[in-house]
Amino acid sequence: MNWLVTALIALGFALFFACGQLIDERDRALGERDKTQLELAGLREAARISGEMLADRDEIDRTRTQELNHALSQNADLQLAVGGGTQRLRVNAACPATVPAKTGTGGVADAATAELSADARSDYFTLRDQLAVSREMILGLQDHMRRICLR
Repeated sequence: MNWLVTALIALGFALFFACGQLIDERDRALGERDKTQLELAGLREAARISGEMLADRDEIDRTRTQELNHALSQNADLQLAVGGGTQRLRVNAACPATVPAKTGTGGVADAATAELSADARSDYFTLRDQLAVSREMILGLQDHMRRICLR
């Protein structure tokens, strides 16, 4: 009988030790689960923010591209109108007054209106297009900084 009591006590200690090990493993697994759930929540939030930022970027790109296309279209229309003669480019010019050596009646040697040469006219429209592109690029970068980078 003595050996039976000793065996039961040993079995009790073994069961107690095994239960302690199981409880420790369960607690460790719960901790890992909680940590993983926290990481998952963080990743979901990061994905949501990334999605919003990508949507903002696409909207900025779409808006700026539309405005650039509109500006380039207006420039092309103006170029066609000037080429067709329905519109004119206004050039602010000043001719320096020369003092004649002898006194006499004043006159204008060339009474024609000032116009741009053909080369200067094409350069003018090229510069307008480049200005429109630069403007939209700068505005797009400013929008990107405000709406995406400064979040």
